[in-house]
Amino acid sequence: MRVFLLTSFVELSLFPTVYSLFPNNEIPFPDCTQPPLSQNGICDTSLSTEARAAALVAELTLDEKAANLVNNAPGVERLGLPPYEWWNEALHGLAGVSPGQGINSTFTQGNVAFNSSTQFPSPIVLGAAFDDQLVHDIATAVSTEARAFSNHLKAGLDYWAPNINPYRDPRWGRGQETPGEDPYHVAQYAYNYVVGLQGGVGPAKPKVVSTCKHFAGYDIEDSDGVVRGSYNAIISTQDLAEYYLPSFRSCFRDAKAGAVMCSYNAVNGHPSCANSYMLETVLRDHWGWNSSAHWVTGDCGAVDGVFNQHHVGQSNAQGVALALNNGTDLDCGTAYSSYIASAVQSNYTTEAQLDQALGRLYGSLIVLGYFDPLEGQDYRTLGASDVNTPATQKLAYTALVEGITLLKNDDNILPIRPTGQTVLFVGPWANNASVSMFGNYNGVAPYKTIPVPTANASSYNWKVTYSQGLQYVLSNDTSQFAAAVSAAQEADVVVYIGGIDEQVEAEAHDRTSIDWPGAQLDLIQQLAAVKPVVVVQVGGGQIDDSTLLQNSNVKGLLWMGYPGQEFGPGLIDILSGVAAPAGRLPVTQYPADYINQVPMTDQSLRPSSSNPGRTYRWYNGSVIPFGTGLHYTEFNVTWAAGGSGKGTYDTADFNDVEDPKDLAEFDTFQVNVENIGSTVSDYVALLFLKSTDSGPQPYPLKTLVAYARAHNVHPGATTTLDLKVNVGQVARNDANGNLVLYPGTYTLQVDLENLSGPTAESQVQGAETVLDQFPQP
Repeated sequence: MRVFLLTSFVELSLFPTVYSLFPNNEIPFPDCTQPPLSQNGICDTSLSTEARAAALVAELTLDEKAANLVNNAPGVERLGLPPYEWWNEALHGLAGVSPGQGINSTFTQGNVAFNSSTQFPSPIVLGAAFDDQLVHDIATAVSTEARAFSNHLKAGLDYWAPNINPYRDPRWGRGQETPGEDPYHVAQYAYNYVVGLQGGVGPAKPKVVSTCKHFAGYDIEDSDGVVRGSYNAIISTQDLAEYYLPSFRSCFRDAKAGAVMCSYNAVNGHPSCANSYMLETVLRDHWGWNSSAHWVTGDCGAVDGVFNQHHVGQSNAQGVALALNNGTDLDCGTAYSSYIASAVQSNYTTEAQLDQALGRLYGSLIVLGYFDPLEGQDYRTLGASDVNTPATQKLAYTALVEGITLLKNDDNILPIRPTGQTVLFVGPWANNASVSMFGNYNGVAPYKTIPVPTANASSYNWKVTYSQGLQYVLSNDTSQFAAAVSAAQEADVVVYIGGIDEQVEAEAHDRTSIDWPGAQLDLIQQLAAVKPVVVVQVGGGQIDDSTLLQNSNVKGLLWMGYPGQEFGPGLIDILSGVAAPAGRLPVTQYPADYINQVPMTDQSLRPSSSNPGRTYRWYNGSVIPFGTGLHYTEFNVTWAAGGSGKGTYDTADFNDVEDPKDLAEFDTFQVNVENIGSTVSDYVALLFLKSTDSGPQPYPLKTLVAYARAHNVHPGATTTLDLKVNVGQVARNDANGNLVLYPGTYTLQVDLENLSGPTAESQVQGAETVLDQFPQP
């Protein structure tokens, strides 16, 4: 049962929406039926996209061109071109933090209020689900709601999502916005989110435009004495090709996203928004992302930062010219509108460069149908009935349940059976209805659900009690401890819900510790001295659970990220056994001292004398490994007949496959998943590969090469999962970034080492074969 808490206007005011350019807080469509706009070729649907865009750009003065190269483009009133806001967010639902979206309870269209949208769990939770179809379905739902808002003039048609920077360091404040640390996993997420948002792979008529961000090497906010706006990330070509770029390759080369956001930082001395190697050589040339409707936006303030933060160029005019000349088409800010005209007049750039950028931007709006008649545009029929539907509510619930991850379950304390037990809820997250439950880039939810009211209203035969214990996650105030411990003495089991929140991790704010903050561990230990405790850890980043794992009376441990609007039902159903957990940690849980062993500014992945290694591929001292996830049942996982592969492979077989060669199928492996327990449950199969004689040293500990999720496996039932491995996952990057298939002995392993999953050995013979020749800086 859902106990809804309506969103208050006070919370809406936390994200004020600015519409200085837009009358009545609306983002209007152009009217191609009326002059003067109807007389311009932009309205002629018989022309090519390039010709239509060029016809409009040709009519603009230099000042009009400069004014419309920023996110809040004013349009051109004399031509009938309305203003347009390019900044719209859709990280895990429509967000209320950008000026392009009018999500506010005071905004109405006729009798229909567009006051909220479905708020899904944060991306790190979706990453834990390891369910590509789920990611696609959520992105599809988000873009449907986006189109509905756009049709009622409350949002634009392009969305600055997803965030696909891999979660390299546990301190990063925005790791919660990503699906995790593994580059292949993040690449799969990117592909499915983009395809879901846009309505297909590079469709001729996109549903909306997806903007993958932040390109590239961006994963520091304010650590080690640096800030993101001026930080210079030193990254080897090998690490760049192997770790930092695969998700972007998937987004642009494979899914064909319509736009990209360049990041605040520099890479190897070149500001990302003025980096021709990244924006032209890699992105447009090597990956073939060269449509006339593909465009690049700077992150907000990043174009200004070329000169004012990175000190490249001799003036603001030179700084903006460098950004434009090197591939950045749109400025989220005012640098272009302030300085680009003078840059043209000073011959730092040319008006033809402005025309190219505007042509790309208007080309994007053309393929979106922005200038076209309503007839024949199915997406233009979406409305209020397509927002916050029962289907999207169920999808938000499913996403949370699939992502919740069981890390400890001693004595099978979970699920908590409906036997009349007294269940005490304690902690700063147990009865917390703040917007923090949505994580970064949240919007206005149609309702909120939280654990204590949901537990009270559930049909389970629990006696529910509550004692806060701590008011917020950073609190060191112990004045409520005695009351909580006293309440625990009257309970059968204690559920402590705490962890971290956006006071600890957020955009522009990295973490300074990866231990449990405040006095939370002290409170948990006092509760555990009285009764068995189940700890539920909320938050995007991991915190060191060593103390909890060692405490024999902390019987259960769940991680759930930032849960979104279904916080209450999702968690209570897992605790009670209505649903069974099957999530897997999408990141490594490091010991608290890890942050003293390597600075965030060390961008390298491999272990060295000054770096213990990063991610599960290169670090072996985890508290809880990447991929960990327990179940309420038991599974027996074995190779299906012939499922362990051919055994021997030849590199020559991949010489003549079609480009891109890395996507060619290496083999498809099959496992049988048998539920030998008594609980219906999902199961995620993770297939790892390792080798100690193939390619350059050092060798990774192992590499994720495929995964799949089995749904609702009943006791006694067996389901078969296909694990398709592309040859690019078997290959490795050499020192120059080239992707090479090396001969050698390879071991396949399903699941983690301690879970006794099936293994198989394969031989790759033949000569080293280059699958992708990486362009050199």
